[in-house]
Amino acid sequence: MPQPLSDPHRAFWARFQDATGETAQPRGVDAFGDSPEMMDELLALVLSGTKQATASLALWFQDDPLGLPKPGDLWLITDGRGAPACVTRTTRVDVMPVREVDAQFAWDEGEGDRSYDYWITEHRKFWGREAAREGFDYSDHLDVVCERFKLVWAP
Repeated sequence: MPQPLSDPHRAFWARFQDATGETAQPRGVDAFGDSPEMMDELLALVLSGTKQATASLALWFQDDPLGLPKPGDLWLITDGRGAPACVTRTTRVDVMPVREVDAQFAWDEGEGDRSYDYWITEHRKFWGREAAREGFDYSDHLDVVCERFKLVWAP
């Protein structure tokens, strides 16, 4: 689930607004992955333009007062230390059971060899770790939020 803005995040957002003329506030602060190393690796893929999508279990948004992400949402993305690194804009959101995600989405997510087999294997591992930590049972029947985005600013 996205984190609230800290002082360094607010300062970064102000720089983004000054540089772009954007007036909207961020939907939230987030990072990709569950370890500092993975967060840095996935951030590098975003910055290179390779990673243009992300997948989150829908249950992670059930207590979010803003609900699910939607096209137009702006996100402040951090590195593995939590330092602000870039801003993305959600362009498309689809919700479906994990088992229905297709090869095109896996390619758009840009990880590993970009194949569906890589995507499902690594996401099952990731969601399995999260399920163990959060106390729920992972299943390919759970709904996943497939969010496509574009990089809009990286200083």
